[in-house]
Amino acid sequence: MNTSVGNTTRLLLAGLRALLVLTLVCGVIYPLAVTGVAQALFSHKANGSEVSSDGKVVGSELIGQRYDLPLKDGQETADPDLTWFQPRPSNGLGSNSVNTQYKIILSGATNRSGDNQDLIDWVTAAKAAVVKDNSVPGHPVSPDDVPADAVTSSGSGLDPDISPAYAQLQIRRVAERNHLGVDQVTKLVDDHTSGRTLGFIGEPRVNVLQLNIALKELVNAG
Repeated sequence: MNTSVGNTTRLLLAGLRALLVLTLVCGVIYPLAVTGVAQALFSHKANGSEVSSDGKVVGSELIGQRYDLPLKDGQETADPDLTWFQPRPSNGLGSNSVNTQYKIILSGATNRSGDNQDLIDWVTAAKAAVVKDNSVPGHPVSPDDVPADAVTSSGSGLDPDISPAYAQLQIRRVAERNHLGVDQVTKLVDDHTSGRTLGFIGEPRVNVLQLNIALKELVNAG
């Protein structure tokens, strides 16, 4: 009996020591080491790839955000603020009342097939809106010129980038709304167009947040 109790006690103490050691190594030392390396070598990415403007953080390079007008009485969906370059349609789910700049708190895809009538209706309405919003006197936008990313959300609904084609489609509207020359805004888009990663991964893209920050600076400079 005493031998059995002694063996059990030794096993329990050994298990407790292993628990304490593993907790220290896996729960304290390892996280601190990883955090230290990340902060030392990749601090910008480790801290969320934050983007600052006028001395304050205005967003992340990795998460898209909307550029909308304030809601009017009776409105459930805000109208886009057409002085800015617009992002892809967002498909995030839910909203918050604390930080109203970021309406999206959950992400996800529609998971609807290409022949789903709801999806067809959404894309059709989105294309009509893009054509209407970006047509300026003397330069109407053809529905055939609307790229896919202008009317569909990404898999996460939080894509921060748009295609160069969609950015270029918006140039005349942005120039007119901000009283800028088309050449000025075209150069802005060209300067903020990133190529494929390593030359072959992904597609050329334009980060909407960084483009709009540059647009704001150009407007203020004028």
